[in-house]
Amino acid sequence: MHRDNWDDLRFVLAVAEHGSLAAAARALGVNHATVLRRIAAFEQSHGLTLFERSPAGYRIPPERLKVIEAAREVAAAVDAVSRTLRGAGAAPAGRVRVTSTDSLCVAVLPEILAEISSEMPELRLDLVAANERLDLARLSAEIAVRPAMSLPDDLSGEIGAELGFAVYAQRVQGERCRQWLGLGGTLARTPLADWLAGQAEPERIAGGADSFVVLAGMAAAGLGRAVLPCPLGESDARLVRLAAPQPELRVPIWVACHAELADVPRLATLRRRILRGLARRAAYLACGVRA
Repeated sequence: MHRDNWDDLRFVLAVAEHGSLAAAARALGVNHATVLRRIAAFEQSHGLTLFERSPAGYRIPPERLKVIEAAREVAAAVDAVSRTLRGAGAAPAGRVRVTSTDSLCVAVLPEILAEISSEMPELRLDLVAANERLDLARLSAEIAVRPAMSLPDDLSGEIGAELGFAVYAQRVQGERCRQWLGLGGTLARTPLADWLAGQAEPERIAGGADSFVVLAGMAAAGLGRAVLPCPLGESDARLVRLAAPQPELRVPIWVACHAELADVPRLATLRRRILRGLARRAAYLACGVRA
């Protein structure tokens, strides 16, 4: 690759990372016109259109994802030369964004990512909490850790563990807490919402939220019983697990990426490490019991 093309590649990666010319320009410390010119030069020199332009920003179509990841591998290789000169190893390096639900981002994944970071210190691991499924084709994240009964067709992944649920209330109130907290937003379209509808009459639902993390806070404040993922409920000292009824539901936790990136070595290595971390915590995830 000629030097000019390598310089252009830095701008391509910045736009892919940030999703817009303006954000890429800020990250690189240049003006908007420079980024636009470099992107146009790269596309013209390679005879392709790399980005789909829209008012929402610059989107990478699925068939171009491997181009972006290959560019990242080149950037990682350049970094590897620097690390080798410093005497460091050639472990996976660079930035990887992992997206998951807010519950797993709070109660499970920080510990797993800390273990991975200690083994692979050249990786920068960003955690993106989003209860709505992110479009991985936009590279909002490279790896998704998602509780779901199945994966969409555009994702490729494996199951690392199962997520269990239980009913929790404020520790002070315990079983005396009779009101319930409802499930809103995307949670209202889950089997857990169907179970809750069979347990609580509408007049006994005192409020609700579209986030298990928020529901845990509401329950801890004494607003009502809440159905929560076991690791989230068990990690909150303000809450106590109630005796019954309990939902007999476990949801697979997938570690996935876009199908076009399934064989990228750096991402495959990280997915295996996350799967291993989930498997070691299988009992905690399923029923809140530390192994």
